[in-house]
Amino acid sequence: MAGTLKGRHLLKLLDFSPAEIGDLLELAGTLKANKRAGVTGKTLAGKNIALIFEKPSTRTRAAFTVAVVDEGGHPEYLGKNDIQLGKKETVADTARVLGRMFDGIEFRGFSHETVETLARYAGVPVWNGLTDTWHPTQVLADLLTVTEAFGPLRGLALAFVGDGRNNMAHSLMIGCAKMGMDVRIVAPAELHPNPALVETARSIAAETGGRVTVTDSIQEGVTGAHAVYTDVWASMGEEAKIPERIALLKPYKVTRKMMEMTGRREAIFLHCLPSFHNLETETAQKYPEICEVEDEVFEGRWSRVFDEAENRVHTIKAVMVATAGR
Repeated sequence: MAGTLKGRHLLKLLDFSPAEIGDLLELAGTLKANKRAGVTGKTLAGKNIALIFEKPSTRTRAAFTVAVVDEGGHPEYLGKNDIQLGKKETVADTARVLGRMFDGIEFRGFSHETVETLARYAGVPVWNGLTDTWHPTQVLADLLTVTEAFGPLRGLALAFVGDGRNNMAHSLMIGCAKMGMDVRIVAPAELHPNPALVETARSIAAETGGRVTVTDSIQEGVTGAHAVYTDVWASMGEEAKIPERIALLKPYKVTRKMMEMTGRREAIFLHCLPSFHNLETETAQKYPEICEVEDEVFEGRWSRVFDEAENRVHTIKAVMVATAGR
């Protein structure tokens, strides 16, 4: 590892150097190959890992659970109604209690301040499984997926198309800049990312040989892209904003035409999931125009979304092995 990651938290990728991110991706690739070969580790043997979930999850919960078990540890799921976090007990007090009992803590929830407080007081590694501001474990899986498709990340172009203010746009912008990639945020002007964060990403890119573009032009954003990435148009807790987001983002729906606009036959499509790619979910039936990607793309030759979902296990495992493993 570049330096040592032992005892470190993973709250956002801003806190990690390009070399450290690269080491985590390399370790994730090794752990993935080992699992495919039927080899699991014991780096978490005898260790207990707390999984705190304010927000429900499929991939994050499953990935952390499988990753802990694969390495010989015990995961304990703590839902929002299972503990007193922020209700009868402060976050700081909860952190100090859990830190005495567990060897690592994952948190998935709303406020980023909550995971920062956990990290400040727990005394054990804390990992951000998602907050309203950042989603670092997802971006590690995304970068591993792009690496598997194209090789070294430096110079590769990734276009995020959709809500440029959300945690995925923020996290991808920083993660791709750190790795020297050409990252484009393609969104209507009303949904462009935080200007200060854009400047931070551009400062990082200037050091790594990357590039950061923010544009409302789909043509400019996706031309030449190796990967086109999107997310749902309204995050959890933003359901009231769905009609407004549909009006703004309907032109940014990822279609076959958009994928062909990249000019690369080898271009791939990525999505952090869940997706409204068809009308089979309750929300999509209520809002038929909410589909952020057409089914032909989601199910087509471009799609790497389920490789990406699987890679959550391997990159999360790498983070835990590196920061809390024996």
